[in-house]
Amino acid sequence: MTGGGAMRPILDMNAYRPGDSRTDSVERRLANLGAASVLFYRQPIEMAEAAGAWMVAKDGTRYLDFYNNVPSVGHCHPRVVAAVSEQIARLNIHTRYVVDVVDDYLERLKATLPPELENVVMTCSGSEANDLAIRVARAATGGTGIIVTETAYHGNTALVTEASPSARRRGSLPDWVIAVPPPSCAHHGTDIAGGFLASIEAALAEFARRGIRPAALLVDTIFSSDGIFADPAGFLRPAAAAVRAAGGRIIADEVQPGFARTGDAFWGFGRHGLAPDMVTMGKPMGNGFPMAALAARPADLAAFCEGTGYFNTFGGNPVAAAAGRAVLEVIEEEDLQGNALRVGAGLMEQLQSVAARDDRIAGLRGAGLFIGLDLAAPGGGRPDPDLTVRVIDGMRARGVLIGAAGRHGATLKIRPPLCLGADEAGIFAGALEAALREARG
Repeated sequence: MTGGGAMRPILDMNAYRPGDSRTDSVERRLANLGAASVLFYRQPIEMAEAAGAWMVAKDGTRYLDFYNNVPSVGHCHPRVVAAVSEQIARLNIHTRYVVDVVDDYLERLKATLPPELENVVMTCSGSEANDLAIRVARAATGGTGIIVTETAYHGNTALVTEASPSARRRGSLPDWVIAVPPPSCAHHGTDIAGGFLASIEAALAEFARRGIRPAALLVDTIFSSDGIFADPAGFLRPAAAAVRAAGGRIIADEVQPGFARTGDAFWGFGRHGLAPDMVTMGKPMGNGFPMAALAARPADLAAFCEGTGYFNTFGGNPVAAAAGRAVLEVIEEEDLQGNALRVGAGLMEQLQSVAARDDRIAGLRGAGLFIGLDLAAPGGGRPDPDLTVRVIDGMRARGVLIGAAGRHGATLKIRPPLCLGADEAGIFAGALEAALREARG
C-alpha cells in the first residue's frame, strides 16, 4: 500500500555520523550511549541554557529554535518552572493516592476534549500513550489491524515501532499494519478527502483479504512525519466514517499538532470537525517535563481493563500535573493559540514571498505555527534532500535550528515555540533565504 521511492530516515538527516569531527563532549556521549546515540549536525551543539524561543550553546552562541515542539509555551517558561519547583518541594508520588493537583489538571484537560472522552490515563511518553491506545482499540473492537500513513512515526515501544514506518531501517511491516499514502496532492490530486478515503477503503479491503479485523486508524492529525498536510480542513471525516463502519476506532495522535499549535483549533482533529474515539498526547503537555496521556471513552477503556491491568508509576504524578496545569494556564492567559494563528499567518506570508523568488521551494503547507516547506530541484523537480541538508546547515550557521520531514527528507518541518514573535519569524525567513542563496553557489 505504500508509495514508490526510497524513504529517507528522518533521524539520519543531517545527523552526526561516525567519522565526523569529534570533541571531548561528543566522545563522552558516544561512549555512554553507543549506537543508540542520536546527535544533530556533523558538529554537534553543546547546549547550556534556553529561554522563550532561544537556546544558548556552551560557547555563547544563541540559536533561534524552530525545531523543538517540546517547550511549547517557550523554553524554561517561568510559570512552568515555578509550578514544578513548588510541587516537587511539597509532594511527588504515584497515582495510588488522591492528590488534588492531579484531578484539577485532568478536569481542566478534559474541558478541551470531546465530552465523551471522559477517562484520561496518564503516561510518561507519547510512545506509551500510543502503545496503550492500540491495545485499548484491540480490546474494544476485537480486531488487530492498524492503518497508518506511509511515513508515520508514533513512538518507540516494540508495538508502536511496528506501526511506525519511518522508524524502520529495514524489513517490511507486519501483516496487521497497512500504511497508506499521506493526504497530499501528489497522491490524491485536488480531491484530498476522496483520495484519502479511497486509500483507507483499499486498506480495509486488504485487511478483509488477509482475514484481519481492523482495530483502528492511527493518525498524527497534521501528518507531520509525512511532510505536514493540514488542508483542506475536514478531509479526515469521510475516512474516519469508513473505519468506524468497519468496526474500527479513530486514534488521533496529537503529540505534535496538539495544544494550540495549529492556531485555529486547540487540537489538530478540531480543524476537521472530528471527534476521535481516542486522543494521545505527549511532548508539549509539560513544556519539557516528561508527561503524556491517552483520553478514551469509558466503555473502551473498561473493555481493556477487564483483561489487562494498567498502572504507571510515574504517569500522572503530582509534579507532572502541576507542569501540565501551568502549560494550559499559560496557553490561555498569554493567548498562545491566537499568537500561533497570527504569527503563523505572517510567517507563511514571508515564506511565500521567499518562494516567489526561489523556484527550489516546491511547496508550502501548514496551519498556525506548524508549516512544511518542500525543497526540490530548480523548477519544481524531484525532491532534493541534499539541498535540505545544506539549508539546515546554512541556517544553523546563521543561528537558526530547523529539522526535516517527509518521505524523502526534503521538507523543512517548521514548528517553533508558540510564544514566537513577529520579529523572530522575520529572522527565520531571512536566514532561510540567505541559506538558500548560499546553497545555490
